[in-house]
Amino acid sequence: MEQVTFTGGGCELAPGVLLVSSALLSDPNFVRTLVLLLDHGSDGAVGVVLNRPSEVPVGEVLTEWHDLCDAPGVLFRGGPVGGDSALALALLPAGEDPEDGSWRRLQGGVADLGVVNLDASAPLLRQRLGALRIFAGYAGWSAGQLEAEIAEGAWVTVPAQASDAFDGRPDGLWERVLRRQRGLVSWMSTMPLDPAGN
Repeated sequence: MEQVTFTGGGCELAPGVLLVSSALLSDPNFVRTLVLLLDHGSDGAVGVVLNRPSEVPVGEVLTEWHDLCDAPGVLFRGGPVGGDSALALALLPAGEDPEDGSWRRLQGGVADLGVVNLDASAPLLRQRLGALRIFAGYAGWSAGQLEAEIAEGAWVTVPAQASDAFDGRPDGLWERVLRRQRGLVSWMSTMPLDPAGN
């Protein structure tokens, strides 16, 4: 995708940026979620939800990748699009990327984080990859859709840390990411699920 610069929330939309859902976002697919942007360009955006673990062990679906996955060792619900497909995020070794396309680095602010080709040989990558997490499905936006949602206040953009993608306690990740921000964004972590009841 061709890179497009857009400033919304706290930082520019680009691979490696986190979208933090606000209380204004009522879509059940995204309530209290964090989405890591994997791609953003003139034709839209793609990301994965980081804090929605399923109960399906990776070994039941992708047997050879099970031993490479970090705790909790289950598939994560990456978003409402393409639920029958899977993609993997991993910490990549510093240096050159393989010529065989085993992975693709995110072209953004999170160093050494990338998307792994699940058609590659897991045993061959075992010694080269750091943390790994597999997502079923993804979140997608058409051209201008994400920018419009940010302008409406549905999302706040914040810098990601590589550890966000592999957090062992995903259920509290939304609050923890908000608390490490400054000002009003940090305050969002204390809001009730239904702000009207406040």
